[in-house]
Amino acid sequence: MAYIRGQNKPADSTAGECPFCRMPTLTDEEGLVVHRGGTAFVVLNLYPYSPGHLMVCPFRHVADYTELTDEETDEVARLTQTAMRVIREVSGAHGFNIGMNQGSVAGAGIAAHLHQHVVPRWAGDQNFMPIIGRTRTLPQLMSETRSLLASAWPA
Repeated sequence: MAYIRGQNKPADSTAGECPFCRMPTLTDEEGLVVHRGGTAFVVLNLYPYSPGHLMVCPFRHVADYTELTDEETDEVARLTQTAMRVIREVSGAHGFNIGMNQGSVAGAGIAAHLHQHVVPRWAGDQNFMPIIGRTRTLPQLMSETRSLLASAWPA
């Protein structure tokens, strides 16, 4: 319901209202941050499509992929690869949906701050719950998932 009501969703492109700018200011546990890099970080999605759904975000408040620096582009790509490896290691994911929605019209829930989704998938993971019940079941608390992924993240 928080997602549907738009709680914590920035009203505009103001960095001060952005949850992706706020998350790194919290402790890793409070912000659900799995890993912090030099220019980007990895965080659990508060409204996951599947267990372990991560997002890779630049620290800098930037909306468009073409506005990333070369260093940010490289780190977002490397963190995405590492996220896939870690998720496979801890949960045995069979596949992934990887991507970013650029702009509100393209489906970005928070268009003001670029974020790349890393969504683990398993054979048969989409059953009647998301289709009929309009809900998703998660077998683990998000704090436990964050801890598991963070502890498996390479040093």
